[in-house]
Amino acid sequence: MSFDSQRLDEESLQALFSWIDGIPLSRKKKNLTRDFSDGLLVAEIVAHFFPKMVELHNYISANSVNQKLNNWGTLNRKVLSKLDFPVPADIMRRIAECTPGVVEVFLYGLWQKIDNQLVKLRKQGYTPERPYYNARTAEKAQGNQGAEGPDSDPQTEYMIKNPVPLAQLELTGLDNQTRLILEEKEQALLASQETVQILQVKIRRLEHLLKLKDMRLMDMEQRLTRFDSVSTVQSNPRH
Repeated sequence: MSFDSQRLDEESLQALFSWIDGIPLSRKKKNLTRDFSDGLLVAEIVAHFFPKMVELHNYISANSVNQKLNNWGTLNRKVLSKLDFPVPADIMRRIAECTPGVVEVFLYGLWQKIDNQLVKLRKQGYTPERPYYNARTAEKAQGNQGAEGPDSDPQTEYMIKNPVPLAQLELTGLDNQTRLILEEKEQALLASQETVQILQVKIRRLEHLLKLKDMRLMDMEQRLTRFDSVSTVQSNPRH
């Protein structure tokens, strides 16, 4: 991937922002160029999808360019190389120096690499460590179980809250057709959960935009009020 020849269009940028917003990180994202310049949040993104690939204690929040480059060097050597996504030294320095437009292209490429790796792992029958099986899944399972009637024991509750992906189960005794149906159902469930997560991110972004709009309206109202007060005073000077 060429970092120099690429500039992301607005649609790609918005898609990237939505993807990043859906990942829990240790600090709020205010400015991508600054927030990702030390490599720490990049390490957290990879760790979110592949926890065993990243040792987060190797990365610290940094302000100096030298310390940022230390983080990036470790990240490049121990993590990005495993994703077949090594970053040239000049690009690492430009990101560390907060050069505008560079980190967005890098993050977009990282997103593609992570998704490609997830696809490969699923084809190999392994379910990557992603937050697909979460509280929503547990709530659905509990709701369905309630219709059956039997009381749940602690083991059942644990299984509901910590469901095991089909790829990790030994589905012995099932014919191929039944196994295929179960796998298709699982893939449909995963796709639905991903769609829900994307929609939730979009809702949060719209709520944020509405708050900004309300703040601007309030500011304009305050300015108009002050302007009216000044106009009233000027039109009624004391004699």
